[in-house]
Amino acid sequence: MNGNDVTAFNLTQHTPKSVIKVAVLGAESTGKTTLCRDLAVHFGCPWVPEYMRTYLQAKWDNEQLTCTWDDLLPIAQGQIELENKLAEQATQTRDNSHYLFCDTSLFELMVYSNWYYGDCPDALTKAALTHHYDLILLTDIDTPWVADDLRDSPHQREEISAYFAHQLTIHNKAFHIVSGSRGVRVVEVAELILNLSLD
Repeated sequence: MNGNDVTAFNLTQHTPKSVIKVAVLGAESTGKTTLCRDLAVHFGCPWVPEYMRTYLQAKWDNEQLTCTWDDLLPIAQGQIELENKLAEQATQTRDNSHYLFCDTSLFELMVYSNWYYGDCPDALTKAALTHHYDLILLTDIDTPWVADDLRDSPHQREEISAYFAHQLTIHNKAFHIVSGSRGVRVVEVAELILNLSLD
């Protein structure tokens, strides 16, 4: 299944040294986007939207089609291009603390590829495992599932969340599970970032 033309895609991550980058991962409808938005407001910095949602919503709206194997590398490239662009923008914030909150990463795309297809494009796997984040958050499933055009697993969130935790663990990616209400999550992450800065 690894027959994609990888030469057409550049998945290289570029992060300015001054930027502290946080990846927010998790099962669908667990508050990843809300958390990223709230953290961006709290810290006065940019956040990176999930490119896959934009890409697949357009595909659904235009063709009534869902994600296929051939979409994975274009989505990966779109995600990292957006992340790289906003990482550069993060250096322009007025204080000396430059943060970037990423609503997903290539690691999440790799996890979902293996979940749905039992495989992942080699170039995507390599990039996902080499990209660096100063903090990785895994959103808990203690939020209500909300339906939309793209979500399809209301009864598998617990299983998918456990799969995320397993994949992060076996690939030696340290992570923190973020639970609780919207406000509690922001306070919890802010404390984690403060401790990160003190290390």
